[in-house]
Amino acid sequence: MSLDQKKLLSFAPIKTRQNLTRQDVMLYALGVGAEELDFVYENKLKVLPTMAAILASPGFYWQNPAYAVNWKKILHGEQSVEIHSALPIEAELLGVTTLGPLIDKGVDKGAICYHTHKIYNNKKHCIATSRATWFLRGDGTGEGGSEGGGVSAQQQPHEVPLRPPELSHTQSTSSNQAMIYRLSGDYNPLHIDPSVAKEGGFERPILHGLCTYGVACRSLIATLCDNNPDRLKRIDVRFSNPVYPGETIRTDVWKDAPGKASFQAIAVERNIPVLKNGYVELAP
Repeated sequence: MSLDQKKLLSFAPIKTRQNLTRQDVMLYALGVGAEELDFVYENKLKVLPTMAAILASPGFYWQNPAYAVNWKKILHGEQSVEIHSALPIEAELLGVTTLGPLIDKGVDKGAICYHTHKIYNNKKHCIATSRATWFLRGDGTGEGGSEGGGVSAQQQPHEVPLRPPELSHTQSTSSNQAMIYRLSGDYNPLHIDPSVAKEGGFERPILHGLCTYGVACRSLIATLCDNNPDRLKRIDVRFSNPVYPGETIRTDVWKDAPGKASFQAIAVERNIPVLKNGYVELAP
């Protein structure tokens, strides 16, 4: 059954409530490999900015049969997070996820669907906005065109400088990294079930894209923010290749201008880029 673009975008926004706890904050940090006490110890605990991508999140909602997509072939294409207010350690949160626009690339090329996820505190103040691009590899219709509006300039990929990077930071991932990360709410079996991974075209389960995103965030905090996560206000990225648990990730950084930087991440063992078009905005 081919993808019904108009029906997919006609669904009401997904509303998700979360009673955020310190345990949630620490579990997320462990899921992205953090060992720094500021992120894993309740005394003076701090929140990693990329956690905004999963706060009050509906998780891997594509498994809902109502969407009628081939969820086993879906990949996370791009991710952006903007922090509007300090992320809390404990709070009652509301997440509102809206789908669209959607671009049909063709029968053999799939479709691209964008989503916007806004996170509100109990005072109805939007504290962060998360934007994602999903590559629906098995759901191109051949009809072409787009639904739900055009792609804004904000969603266009950032160009990374051609010159050598000024900074680099390397971190290892563990063989059970995806097993830990999924406990923060993304239970897509692609990341734990070998048979599902093979159906998706991978030799074994891959790391969640948002886990790789969080690993890179830790490197950016170390290299650009003097280990102060509150300075990181925006982080955009394009996922270019999967990471396998146990691989080493090197994040290369370019200082573009005051308060702005570019980055990419490399899977060291295979020497291939796993994150491209990285862009960061920083507070002083």
